[in-house]
Amino acid sequence: MVAQGYTHEEGIDYEEVFAPVARIEAIRLFLAYAAYMGFTVYQMDTKSTFLYGTIDEEVYVMQPPGFQDPDFPDRVYKVEKAMYGLHQAPRDWYGTLSKYLLENSFKRGIIDQTLFIKKNKGEFLLVQVYVDDIIFGSSNEKLCREFEALMHEKFKMSDMGELTFFLGLQVLQRKDGIFLLQDKYVGDILKKYGYTDVRTANTPMDRENPWGKDRPSKDLDLHLHRSMIGSLMYLTASRPDIMFAVCLCARQQVTPKECHFHAVKRIFRYLKGHPLLGLWYPKESLFDLVAYSDSDYDRDNHDRNSTIRGCQFLGRRLIS
Repeated sequence: MVAQGYTHEEGIDYEEVFAPVARIEAIRLFLAYAAYMGFTVYQMDTKSTFLYGTIDEEVYVMQPPGFQDPDFPDRVYKVEKAMYGLHQAPRDWYGTLSKYLLENSFKRGIIDQTLFIKKNKGEFLLVQVYVDDIIFGSSNEKLCREFEALMHEKFKMSDMGELTFFLGLQVLQRKDGIFLLQDKYVGDILKKYGYTDVRTANTPMDRENPWGKDRPSKDLDLHLHRSMIGSLMYLTASRPDIMFAVCLCARQQVTPKECHFHAVKRIFRYLKGHPLLGLWYPKESLFDLVAYSDSDYDRDNHDRNSTIRGCQFLGRRLIS
């Protein structure tokens, strides 16, 4: 049974709806630290997640079709659990989970509210939460087993073993480090947009003239153009090599022309020739934060816009 969230009225059916969600940078930072410490990362999934949350507001729902009480057809139900579809469901689930972890000796991250830490006699356990998906790792394997048992005491969990796939990222855990890639996703979008049998490109864009040769501008399918760019934006989670080219194309989504579409197609041709690139987090590397910034004022050959870019490393591990 799913609530019809579009019928809710703010101030009546719900108040606050904010729920912290882990950023992709936090996930990369978690994995970079796991590679540095050399511990294995595991994952768990909560079943029927939102039903564990208890809502604070008074919410009533009509009797669902096929389940009406024949003696009292006009009665309504008062909702006690955070049903799927309710605006406040993610917030109430996060509140239930965080309260349970804090009651069991975990400390919540000061900056990242989805990170929970437990220390015990010099050992520690790290837990990162993304709604119902949970990844965790420890300097002591015993703490991982205890955490699994703790979660099973209150919630119905699916144990998924070692982390191999999370939020679209493929995670390869090795003794000498962790490798993040999205080659399966690359194959999916190449097939979706019909670029599995195309001539490959060596670079994601033409540096001197990113929009290709001068040609009469033609209007094109806005939905297709924006859909392709959206697919590429998701891929930048593990592919910094296409970040600049994708963001440049994303600027041209209001009134794109054929030349802009030509630039997007070049990125797909580049991916066809380089599908297996990703982020490598070696174990044998320092954990010092190093940041680089590059500001190019009036550099863009097309419209003379200024471009500012940067990246942050922990040792030799790119995290942002």
